[in-house]
Amino acid sequence: MAQKVQGVVAGGRGAPVRLETLLVPDPGPGEAVVRVQACGVCHTDLHYREGGIADEFPFLLGHEAAGVVEAVGEGVTDVTPGDFVILNWRAVCGQCRACTRGRPWYCFNTHNAGQKMTLLDGTVLSPALGIGAFAEKTLVAAGQCTKVDPKAAPAIAGLLGCGVMAGLGAAINTGDVGRGDTVAVIGCGGVGAAAVMGAHLAGAARIIAVDIDDRKLATARRLGATHAVNSRDTEPVAAVRELTGGFGADVVIDAVGRPETYEQAFYARDLAGTVVLVGVPGPDTRLELPLLDVFGRGGSLKSSWYGDCLPSRDFPMLIDLYLQGRLDLDAFVTETIPLDGVEAAFERMRQGDVLRSVVTF
Repeated sequence: MAQKVQGVVAGGRGAPVRLETLLVPDPGPGEAVVRVQACGVCHTDLHYREGGIADEFPFLLGHEAAGVVEAVGEGVTDVTPGDFVILNWRAVCGQCRACTRGRPWYCFNTHNAGQKMTLLDGTVLSPALGIGAFAEKTLVAAGQCTKVDPKAAPAIAGLLGCGVMAGLGAAINTGDVGRGDTVAVIGCGGVGAAAVMGAHLAGAARIIAVDIDDRKLATARRLGATHAVNSRDTEPVAAVRELTGGFGADVVIDAVGRPETYEQAFYARDLAGTVVLVGVPGPDTRLELPLLDVFGRGGSLKSSWYGDCLPSRDFPMLIDLYLQGRLDLDAFVTETIPLDGVEAAFERMRQGDVLRSVVTF
């Protein structure tokens, strides 16, 4: 029997979100119902509200979440009721051409729950990134549940469900940052700050944080940045070059996703260096670069999907590092808020006042 729960719904482009009563069906084959314990307020949720990702309103927002499995459907064996899990939005299929080539982090056929959650009047909801976790309970594909050590607080564990994993993975997985590398991170919000932390964890010798907000630069320094550049006052490409002996950084991570920041990343890298785009561009964004420069500078230009993570591999490892005191995930939680506080949290996000607001239940 479907359960009635409260959830945060975006009803139309740019309209304030509202708290609604939802119907969550019992899990079918390959599905799970999760009692959500915490869910971070991510920029992607705001993009959904603004219609910047899709136009399939109404959306059930929220995706950066952790909770406890309440029930599973037929054929589910990887998780059982009572398991503490982080929700992920790339449940790998195991059968596509990426998976069969041993690259499941690129899975081209990730899946979501087959059934739909609805409003009381039967209106079908589109769950953000196939999760919809600004709700007391949510229905997901069982593969979207990754079991981790329950000693981690839900507000901390849920961060790995999106932004923190995207940033960490951009440095460690996509950028392949290694010991002694020089790294620059452009944009030090939640994702960029996590990229700084990932570069530090990987052993980078010099980590240059670039942003226009001194508060974010201070946080980046606490998370491992060795240098900070306020690009409102200082030309960032020249600054990165000056701090790297005139050469540029081995890896430059664009955590903003705008043409001007990508161009900065492109020219701030060393010859044969790597650019990693992890900031999400708008749907109409265009980039223009001299093709001769692309050819002549060598190296690689990469985009990072979800930090190129494999949740079953990366989430438990990162939670273990956190529990050992080697990964400061606590630094990302600026505040915890109730379910009806999401709209106000969006405004604080816009103002740059928070790394993460986290809804707790």
